Amino acid sequence: MRRPHRHRPGRFRRDPATVSLWLPDGGDDLEPRAPLVVDTQADVAILGAGLTGLWTALHLLRRQPGLRVVVLEAEVAGFGASGRNGGWCSAGFALSPDRVAHRWGRDVAAQLHRALAASVDAVGRLAGEEGIDCGFAKGGVLRVARGAGQVPVLERALATASALGIADGRRLLDAAELARRVRIAGAAAALYSPDCAVLHPGRLVRGLARAVERRGGVIHEGSPVVEVVPGPGPRLVTERALVRAGHVVLAGEAYLTRLGPWHRQLLPVYSLMVATEPLDADRWDEIGWSGREAIASTRLSVDYAQRTADGRIAFGGRGAPYHLGSRIADRYDQHAPTHAMLRRLVLDWFPQLAGVRFTHAWGGPLGVSRDWTPAVTLDRRTGIASSCGYAGQGVAMAQLGGQILADLITATDSELRSLPMVGHRSPDWELEPLRWMGVRYAQWGLGQADRRAERRGRPPSGRTLAERLAAH
Repeated sequence: MRRPHRHRPGRFRRDPATVSLWLPDGGDDLEPRAPLVVDTQADVAILGAGLTGLWTALHLLRRQPGLRVVVLEAEVAGFGASGRNGGWCSAGFALSPDRVAHRWGRDVAAQLHRALAASVDAVGRLAGEEGIDCGFAKGGVLRVARGAGQVPVLERALATASALGIADGRRLLDAAELARRVRIAGAAAALYSPDCAVLHPGRLVRGLARAVERRGGVIHEGSPVVEVVPGPGPRLVTERALVRAGHVVLAGEAYLTRLGPWHRQLLPVYSLMVATEPLDADRWDEIGWSGREAIASTRLSVDYAQRTADGRIAFGGRGAPYHLGSRIADRYDQHAPTHAMLRRLVLDWFPQLAGVRFTHAWGGPLGVSRDWTPAVTLDRRTGIASSCGYAGQGVAMAQLGGQILADLITATDSELRSLPMVGHRSPDWELEPLRWMGVRYAQWGLGQADRRAERRGRPPSGRTLAERLAAH
């Protein structure tokens, strides 16, 4: 079995306050919790104190107070994607609605959308019930066409949603309607959807950790899992001690690739972000954006932005290279060309911000499955459960995954258990170096397609090899 990168138990390779804009502002002082130092017994043992692991623990403890739940975290709660993401809580799914419908049918696509939309609301409601002030603001999402050539992309998306019966509240805004909400240079139109909120991910994940502990769960930080032992009485093994449990939940998302049996189940893809200084009232008057909608463009290489509660613009996107062997390392969180591109995009969208200071730049890996389909599973023979493969759409999906895992572990009947990702198994990614060659080619090709589209003033054709390889 492959073992994760070693570091001294109970000690952190990196100051967690340097991880992102969000984590140091998570509502506590980031004082590390005690590592696991003696063998222990639990009803449920969870690998990973991110959103998936903590939502799973919280749902279990809300249903069955007194359940023995132990969470093991290699670093600190929220160290991974849960404390670094763009703060979108959306009904988005890794697969597009038309591909969900093609694979499982129109009714399933509609059922999945309803479940994810309900999960957006559940995040806000449950955070309130648990006293977590994560700045949940449900302003919807705007997908912006920056130029008339991109408008057909939005029109097709709206037509697909209408055909699937999931277009409630969605509508196409012309340039003038969009400008009344937010003024983005070159914007010709936008597709509005109500099923999205923005929030402070650091406060959400750190607040969930405190809520789990208040309800009797135990979290050990600085306790990297080096082995997962399946079978009757499955175990999570760290360098110092182990946890035996009735069920083991793997909630490590991209970091699961460091464990041998899961190395090819997910691809760690880096997404990077930048944030401006808080803007003054005059600049916000020029930009608008008082509704705090989440915003993205139609670029294939992905971008996403939010107006934060403290008046910054947090802007993210892809572009950082995939690393041979699915390697994950702290140094990959910084990629100067991609961070420079993101800063340029902010100023390109909002030229009113000329001279603005950027205060933060960070990044981290997210997990992508070979068929772009998340998986929520429980193998009763081995006792191993997992929820992973969110492909950057993880905030609402993590809550839903945790809810489903609680259903599966407690044998609770629920219509959520009929969703297409439940019990799903994705194919493994290719062996290296084929994996590296294919992914790097797709990354390069999508960037080229975006640049051609901008030059020609019309959307990408969808017919290039890179677009076909990355289609989802």
